[in-house]
Amino acid sequence: MTLHADLYWSFRSPYSYLATSRYRKMTERYDLEIALKPVYPLAIREPDFFERNHPNWLGYTFRDIMRLSEYLDIPMKPPKPDPIVQDIATRKISDDQPYVYRLLRCGQAAARCGRGFAFADEVSQLIWGGTEGWDEGDHLAQAAERAGLDLAELDAEAVRDAEALDAELAANQDALEAAGHWGVPTLVFEGEPFFGQDRIDVALWRMKQKGLEER
Repeated sequence: MTLHADLYWSFRSPYSYLATSRYRKMTERYDLEIALKPVYPLAIREPDFFERNHPNWLGYTFRDIMRLSEYLDIPMKPPKPDPIVQDIATRKISDDQPYVYRLLRCGQAAARCGRGFAFADEVSQLIWGGTEGWDEGDHLAQAAERAGLDLAELDAEAVRDAEALDAELAANQDALEAAGHWGVPTLVFEGEPFFGQDRIDVALWRMKQKGLEER
């Protein structure tokens, strides 16, 4: 029996990136389907989040993600460009955001056809895995192709159906909060949220209790 779960996820979240390939490997090993539910980054949902957080928060987060990437043996470098245009020194979020809405709408378009998880994995490897200028040339097109998708078709849908895609993205956030959390990455299985890249083993344990089997 195939089990199903939803993964609430952000292109800007380094912890989402650190979780994605591990959840994808889980779907390859077990009779499990995970539907990607992209959500807006905190910088879009709560632009003042970085300014009102503790001054140590940002520095610790950078230290922690680099340590985790080494521990998990997952390549990671600060994204160039950052999906969110932000002055790190002042933590001010720019009004002009040329990257994130394209990523979100393409990600949701990929999710519509059941390829969102693969698209997120491939694209996040570009953004967080050390590819400078990931938004240039054919980097994204090749990532989409590896995910079984056509970037030109995704971009066209993102422009043509922007309003509906944005409504679906907002609905994803509402569904995440209705399930009992607000952050990413959060896996929701049978209504139970598992927040963070450090809860993957706990989610697997719960799914095995519910009959998850290897393929």
